Amino acid sequence: MSSDLLVDLHDDLGGDDSPSAALDQLKLVQDKQWPPDDPVSLSKSVSDIKSLGGTSHLSRDDPFYDIARYKIVEVAGDDNFGRKVIVFNACRIPHQDLLDQHRLLMYLKQTLDKYVESDYTLIYFHHGLTSENKPSLSWLRDAYREFDRKYKKNIKALYIVHPTMFIRTILILFKPIISFKFGRKINYINYLSELEEIMKCDQLVIPNRVREYDDKIRLSLKPSAIPGPISPRSPPLPFQQFGVPLSTLRQRVADSEPIPLVMRDTIGYLQEHGLQTEGIFRRSANVSLVKGVKLKYNSGEEVSFSQMDNIHLAAVILKTFLRELPEPLLTYQLYNDIVNFHNVDSESQAETIRNMLLSLPEENYAPLYFLIRFLAQVSAVSEVNKMTNVNLAVVFGPNLLWGQDAAMTLSAIGPINNFTRILLDLHQEIFTQ
Repeated sequence: MSSDLLVDLHDDLGGDDSPSAALDQLKLVQDKQWPPDDPVSLSKSVSDIKSLGGTSHLSRDDPFYDIARYKIVEVAGDDNFGRKVIVFNACRIPHQDLLDQHRLLMYLKQTLDKYVESDYTLIYFHHGLTSENKPSLSWLRDAYREFDRKYKKNIKALYIVHPTMFIRTILILFKPIISFKFGRKINYINYLSELEEIMKCDQLVIPNRVREYDDKIRLSLKPSAIPGPISPRSPPLPFQQFGVPLSTLRQRVADSEPIPLVMRDTIGYLQEHGLQTEGIFRRSANVSLVKGVKLKYNSGEEVSFSQMDNIHLAAVILKTFLRELPEPLLTYQLYNDIVNFHNVDSESQAETIRNMLLSLPEENYAPLYFLIRFLAQVSAVSEVNKMTNVNLAVVFGPNLLWGQDAAMTLSAIGPINNFTRILLDLHQEIFTQ
């Protein structure tokens, strides 16, 4: 279908650009007009859902347990610009008879409610949407209505991965009711390798079916058009600060300073200028500025946040430094203990955490202590900056710990954030020096 035909399709629906008229016209489109499905896709959809095993990050008595167990919606830490990433997997939507799609919408809203006060990114994996699980146009219309300004204000980008003519058609149909500002946030991603520009792909739990489809479409291209593989990690440059082991950073400093330069610079600046800033750590920063600061650090140039006078840039650089460490600040060794920390009774929590942290190498322990003391200062003025320990834990939890496969899921993020919140609540008892 050419772009001209798509315009004709839009015209056939009325041609009136007013939102109300567009909504009325959408009511006329029946589900039978959806494009036909590949039989293989239908069978794979069923097998994908069965392979999930019915597990959920929510307890069985949670009202959304039956929705969450399909893992349609996931949270994947931060992107390369300090924004939380929400993932929606179309291939995990079960048959229409097995899922109340209105409740799916409510569950998505409940998930977003934890993050919409901060800047965030939404990644939608489109492959796997079939006639068996496609929502109706009226549902899509209602869904767009349901997500009011609260949800649209801070979404910085919507990435549609593996777009088809179907999804492009839908966006044209919805063009009259999608604001120009929101429309500019929609981006098409044709291959998974393109996601590396946005975030580390190994942070994402990408369904096998989506990976298989990506391999299939890459192989169907002419050799000259196949996107190249992700470059292997090269040895760190002499002055590189980002993506370098903490032990290496410490060895480079003559006095063996245990606090990395980036952490000293950003935290020092934020302590002096940022504590009163509302939403500190919730906003993203200009992409080119972030890249420029990273390049300066990695080239050995001096960075002055005071000259740049940008609170949110310094906050994003701090989070980015932590997220790009080859091993998380809290280390892989503590991963299982932290994810299962909810089993520790409240009376023993401070002592248990103290003993856990004592196992950290000095190059991990000292920066962690430095960071937590600073975050306690931020939280102390939360009436002004709106960053309580709970909010700080949501921001920093996924940047302090991830699994060795680097993939983040809701089932892991919840316990990690909870541990981080307790660490902040009990920091005076835990750090006794």
